[in-house]
Amino acid sequence: MDSLTLFCTASLLAAGLYWFVCVLGSAEQKGKHAVHLSGGSIAKEKVQDTYKQYWSFFRRPKEIETADKVPAFVDTFYNLVTDIYEWGWGQSFHFSPSVPGKSHRDATRLHEEMAVDLLNVKPGARILDAGCGVGGPMRAIAAHSGANVVGITINEYQVNRARMHNKKAGLDKLCEVVCGNFLQMPFEDNTFDGAYSIEATCHAPKLEDVYSEIYRVLKPGTLYVSYEWVTTELYRGDDPEHVEVIQGIERGDALPGLRSYKDIAEVAEKVGFEVIKEKDLAKPPANPWWTRLKMGRIAYWRNHILVTVLAWLGIAPKGVVDVHEMLFVTADYLTRSGETGIFTPMHMILCRKPDSELASSSA
Repeated sequence: MDSLTLFCTASLLAAGLYWFVCVLGSAEQKGKHAVHLSGGSIAKEKVQDTYKQYWSFFRRPKEIETADKVPAFVDTFYNLVTDIYEWGWGQSFHFSPSVPGKSHRDATRLHEEMAVDLLNVKPGARILDAGCGVGGPMRAIAAHSGANVVGITINEYQVNRARMHNKKAGLDKLCEVVCGNFLQMPFEDNTFDGAYSIEATCHAPKLEDVYSEIYRVLKPGTLYVSYEWVTTELYRGDDPEHVEVIQGIERGDALPGLRSYKDIAEVAEKVGFEVIKEKDLAKPPANPWWTRLKMGRIAYWRNHILVTVLAWLGIAPKGVVDVHEMLFVTADYLTRSGETGIFTPMHMILCRKPDSELASSSA
């Protein structure tokens, strides 16, 4: 091989490696590159040990249901997975029905916009995003509605990512992010003109605790909409395969225990809400929400090789490989749950805080 051929070959390989490692960003937006994968707020050398600590929560059945352990558990989870989610999925950490002729990104945006449309808020209204992540839904909703969105997330790393994205998108005037626990929110009573949560309250050990907090901060007469992760009427607790799939989802997504669809309206009414509408948005004629997971299998193996190489080179923390593999296994459980119909990530409930609260609060 002459020197020119060798030079051209080396240049081609170098360019390919540069694109694969430095250019390849998230599936939806180039907001996170592979070389920047981290463990969130966790020190690089502690990521692998922290992953093992995360997994230890599940050594005994239902240990995570101990309420005082859950916030720290969820915070740890999002330190571990936020970069991988953002790199491989996008800035909106949730599912949506696939829409013919639309990209995943557009389908996600439409799913988010529907939530704020249900709230019927006007531009300038102040609304709450309970469990905002890195703010993908917040930005879509603010841009669509003109509302001022205040998001809360327990994870400080997500707060910093969300603020950076908000500023980059030119939406930092409409979007505010607070680090805090949505079970004990740092907001005054009766201060929001609406509220939503998109696949977030599943992390609460008791749904009534987060619903009662959202109820408290809403103004009387205003609306709250939530997309809930639940088991459906097809789930059978005496079917070993069903149990395996649901427990796999719980372990891979930091859940203290999935609820039944039957529990949601009951809890909402228990804390004082009037239930206006309840619907599983995953049911036909909606197209399967899990299609994107199945289509991503090839991308997973490509990305897993990349993550492994980066960890071997010391660029990415070693524990990132374990986290990436955990998320792939979880994706398989989620796909099986969708195909069998025993689980939905988009059980929608629309609630109203009664006007009667206004009279009682002023009495």
